[in-house]
Amino acid sequence: MLVNTRTVRIEWGDCDPAGIVYYPRYFEMFDTSTAYLFERALGMTKRQYLAAFDFIGFPMVDTRARFSFPTRYGDDVVIETTVKEFRRSSFDVHHRLLKDGAMAVEAFETRVWSARDPSDPDKIKSRPIPEQVIARLSAGGREA
Repeated sequence: MLVNTRTVRIEWGDCDPAGIVYYPRYFEMFDTSTAYLFERALGMTKRQYLAAFDFIGFPMVDTRARFSFPTRYGDDVVIETTVKEFRRSSFDVHHRLLKDGAMAVEAFETRVWSARDPSDPDKIKSRPIPEQVIARLSAGGREA
């Protein structure tokens, strides 16, 4: 599976008053990392791929994380993101946040490929993940 890697500097706004990352901020970093993985795989921005595949996104329906040690204001961390498994309309994402090569946070998400429900546009409905998307994300190798 394709792995996207990005470096992130922990900013003051990511932290609590003690200068340690406030845990919900990790989930924002991981959400952005998922979008970047898709951008890399598909060769287009999020706005472009939402239009190209006529869907509204891939909301999270399940998440969990394991926190091994804190990261702090000013730390440079590396986030590795990959899709671990595809199903008809859902997929599992794995994130590893590394500081100096050691895993500080590991997170797991299940997301659903979603579009507006044709019978009720105020609702969303799962849709099968396009084969082209699965093929691009299933490609081997690492991208930086």
